[in-house]
Amino acid sequence: VKQFGGQWFEPQIQRSVVQLLPLSLVHTVVFLDTSLVFHFQTLLDNFERTVIDDSRRAGQPAEIFVGKMFKLGEVAEFWCDAVVSLYPIVSKGMRMIAQGKDPLEGQRHMCGMGNLFHYHSTGYPELDELMRTPQPLIFIMELLQVGDPMSYHRESWMMEKDEKLQTVPNLHMQGNALVKQREFRRAASKYKEAVLLLKTVQSKEMPSDIDYINLGRMIIPLELNYCQCMLELEEYYEVIEHTTELLEKHKGNFKAIYQRARAHAALFNEDEARKDFAIVEKLDPKFKPFVRLNLLNSFFFDDKARGQALRQQTAPHHDSPAPYFTLED
Repeated sequence: VKQFGGQWFEPQIQRSVVQLLPLSLVHTVVFLDTSLVFHFQTLLDNFERTVIDDSRRAGQPAEIFVGKMFKLGEVAEFWCDAVVSLYPIVSKGMRMIAQGKDPLEGQRHMCGMGNLFHYHSTGYPELDELMRTPQPLIFIMELLQVGDPMSYHRESWMMEKDEKLQTVPNLHMQGNALVKQREFRRAASKYKEAVLLLKTVQSKEMPSDIDYINLGRMIIPLELNYCQCMLELEEYYEVIEHTTELLEKHKGNFKAIYQRARAHAALFNEDEARKDFAIVEKLDPKFKPFVRLNLLNSFFFDDKARGQALRQQTAPHHDSPAPYFTLED
């Protein structure tokens, strides 16, 4: 029973079967802690049956974990009344996940509705309209795949706080091991997963609490390792985005500035690169030879004679620090 418009009433849901497979292909299964993979559509209950969400269009089916009874191969349709007013928030999160983004990205420390009202928009006009004028929705679901019980990879939202914190060091070590094998893409995904776990735990703490601050510190080495992988993969815009976000919270982080400087140099953003490299030199003068070498390789490539002369003048000594950082443990 929910309260809507100042009145209490029971939401209405109607289910109908859209498509049945031949009896020889349909079997009923009971799931216990089992993953279900399915495609879904969300439609407005209007004459055109306007599509709001479509997992096929996003190129990624949905996955849930339940303990109920379904028929494999069945396509079912659910009609829900206008009380499903929180669907735009859920839809925005699913769209961000389909794009490979953190669904908590950019949120302030408040509930989902609080974030929505703070920013005044979901970022999607059709979802904003649905928030302004709640109306019945139609959900169409087609079950595609059933996993073996407990054989799935546990997602962050399925874990308790302690389990999340225990998983982070393992992901960190797996990422470091993959980097040594030069499996940078896979390593980056491990670091990113660990960061997401820490951020979900952090989102339940108050920003002024010591736990919130300590969790933020735990995120730093994982973000730096992720950015190092992105540099190796030549994903320079990704490096700039993540290091800039990190520096907004942790000003003067030497490794973040150096990584961003290298990314700007690789993209021939000369002004930005020189600005960051100047900060690197100021924070650690021993890096001056490598700063100059980076600038020469990026911005004097066409002037071969001048470039060669300057490289000889600025060649680093053998006792100089390495231009690339080791991974954060």
